[in-house]
Amino acid sequence: MLHIRTPLILHPDLSTASRRIWLKLENLQPCGSFKLRGIGLLCSQAAQQGKRKVICPSGGNAGFATAVAAARLGLKACIVVPHTTPESTRSRIRKAGAEVIVHGKVWDESNQRARELAHGADTEYVPAFDHPVLWQGHSSLIDEILEDCPQVDTLVTSVGGGGLLAGLLTGLIRHQRMDCRIITCETEGSASFAAAVQAGHPVKLPRIDTVASSLGAAMVAAWPVQHINDFPHQYVVLSDEQAIMGVVRFASDLRQLVEPACGVSLAVAYLDHPAIANAQEVVIVVCGGVSISAQRVAGWAD
Repeated sequence: MLHIRTPLILHPDLSTASRRIWLKLENLQPCGSFKLRGIGLLCSQAAQQGKRKVICPSGGNAGFATAVAAARLGLKACIVVPHTTPESTRSRIRKAGAEVIVHGKVWDESNQRARELAHGADTEYVPAFDHPVLWQGHSSLIDEILEDCPQVDTLVTSVGGGGLLAGLLTGLIRHQRMDCRIITCETEGSASFAAAVQAGHPVKLPRIDTVASSLGAAMVAAWPVQHINDFPHQYVVLSDEQAIMGVVRFASDLRQLVEPACGVSLAVAYLDHPAIANAQEVVIVVCGGVSISAQRVAGWAD
């Protein structure tokens, strides 16, 4: 197991006598995000099968998780990132021991290149979000949450490509907790899951336009779109400004940095959003993110 068991803590200010706000601190994973749960499992299985190299298309977080997992397993890693991935994130991936290839304006183009490179019997393609092994790994979040807070009635999670959401649903199904309400969170320029729920199937957005770049999947995985209907649920779409507010408030409250892709979920609590109006035990998955800096958060705060 490459990931760690992360703490579940009460938010110091937002919890009240009638509603408690819990934070599942996945930003404390060795790679800075929840991604290590699923990617660590997939890379471990690849190593057991005799693979010697992994290739991952990523805007940042999946790539860094792959680099961390590969280094621990003695595998070579190649991460294909789009030009929009900050140089600071590319540098962090390189320092973890991986090769970084910059290709394409958006993740979809990086993904195409990664698939082209992932040939040979000794090489494993590591998808960023759409794979059942990833979902199985991410589902360990639910095991931990239910052990620490078995009375949880509402889960709040960000949605990019849908891998984290699929993992949460997988875990809840395994524990027969179909009563748990799911609140999915996106920004206005990346709301591919909301579009998919409205259409009843994944649809491709014509463009991505958001500061929450880690949410920038033009089309989500199909499985969570199908299975979200097995749960009480609501999708929430907020502005970039509200997502940034979530980042700034969290940094001030917890002295920790997360990306706007995570801030959009935190904003649901800070805004006292109607989606959680009747909830009593709310767990927000603080999914984390590595493409963030103190300087950037300070600028937003100003």
